[in-house]
Amino acid sequence: MAARQGLARRDFLRSAAGLAGAGMIAATPGLRPLRGLETSRRPKTLVVTFGGGARDEETFAPEGQENIPHLLNDLLPRGTFFTQVVNHGILGHYVATASLATGAYETLNNFALAAPQNPTVFEYFRRDLGRPAQDAWVVAPSNGFNRIGSSDHRKYGEPWGAEVLLPKQMLAAAMGAKSSLDYEHLLQDNYESPLTVSTSTATAEDLYRTAELLKLSYSDFSAHAKSLSSPDELSVFIVHRLMQQLAPSLLWVTLHDIDIAHSGAFSLYLDGIRRSDRLCAELWSMVEADPEYKGRTTMYILPDFGRDSDVDAGGNGFQHHRTGDALSRTTWMLVLGPGVRQNVIVDRPVDSLDLVPTLGARLGFSTPFARGRVLSEVA
Repeated sequence: MAARQGLARRDFLRSAAGLAGAGMIAATPGLRPLRGLETSRRPKTLVVTFGGGARDEETFAPEGQENIPHLLNDLLPRGTFFTQVVNHGILGHYVATASLATGAYETLNNFALAAPQNPTVFEYFRRDLGRPAQDAWVVAPSNGFNRIGSSDHRKYGEPWGAEVLLPKQMLAAAMGAKSSLDYEHLLQDNYESPLTVSTSTATAEDLYRTAELLKLSYSDFSAHAKSLSSPDELSVFIVHRLMQQLAPSLLWVTLHDIDIAHSGAFSLYLDGIRRSDRLCAELWSMVEADPEYKGRTTMYILPDFGRDSDVDAGGNGFQHHRTGDALSRTTWMLVLGPGVRQNVIVDRPVDSLDLVPTLGARLGFSTPFARGRVLSEVA
C-alpha cells in the first residue's frame, strides 16, 4: 500500500505542480542575542512538525489538494519532497515527536512528563559544535512537551539541551486567575481528552524572564493572543519573536491544530489542515524576510505520523490513529533551503528516524545514538 501511495503521489504532484521528478521554562540567565554577531553567520535550521497527522485524502491526493495550496504550489516546487516517510514506533504525539527529535524510537508513556531516553538533536548540536544555550529552541504544545528539549541520557542531558517555550502555558500564566472565555480556544491542551486544559507550572519570575527575553509585555502578549484563532497561531507568533530577538541556529516548532480531528468534527480537521498549510508558508516568509535567516536556512516540514483509513474496521477513520495500518504510519516530508534540489520527488520509503542523522550530516555534528540513516538526497 505504501509503495502504491508513493507512485500515486509522484504522478499527481508532477501534473499539479509541474515537478521535474528524480515547563515554559525560565529563560537561562545571561542569554544574549546572536543577531548580527560574526559567530552567528552559520547555517540555520527550522524544523516544523505536525502533532496530528493528515491523510492523503485531505492533502496531497487530488481530492484534497484544495486544502494545501501553499504547500503544494508555493513550497513544494522549491524543495525535495519525500513521499513515503514511515513511522514504525508508538503513534502518540509526544512520544512520536520525541522519536523524531532523537532519531530513535522512544517507548515512554505518551502522557507522562518524561524526558526522552536517547539524546536529542539539540544535545548533539550544542555539544559537538560548542553552541550556547540560546542557539537551540523548541516551541511546542504544552501537553508533556516541556521535557522534550533534553534527554536523561547519562552522556548528554539537560546541560546540552534546547530551551523550551510553551506558548499556552505562557498565556495561562500571564492571565492567571483572569483567564476568560476570550482565551479558552487557545488553552486547549490535549485534543484526545477534551476536558483537559493547559495548566501552568511557570512562576511569575519565569514569565518575567521569558517576556524580557522576547521583549514582550504582558499587555502586548495578551492583546495579540486575543486576536488569534488557534494555539498554533500563538506558537508561530512566539517563533517569530525568537527569530527577531535571538536568531537561534536550530529552531523546532510543533504545530498541533490538526489533532482537533479527535473531536470527530471533519470540518474542524480540515480547518486545522488549512491553517497548518498557511502557517508553514508564513514561517518560510519569515525566513525569507529576515537577513539573519534568508539564504542560509534549511526548513524541514513533516507530520509525526498519519491517521486511520476509512476502511479499517479497527479504526475511526480521520478521527484517530490507532490501527497501525499503512495510512496511520506513512506520511511525507518536504525539505527546502540552500543546497537542496528543487522540484525533486523521492519515491523510496524512508524512516522517520532519518531526520536527526540528516540534520547532523548537514550541520556537521555526530549522532551516535540515532538509529536512522542520512538521507543522501538532501545531505
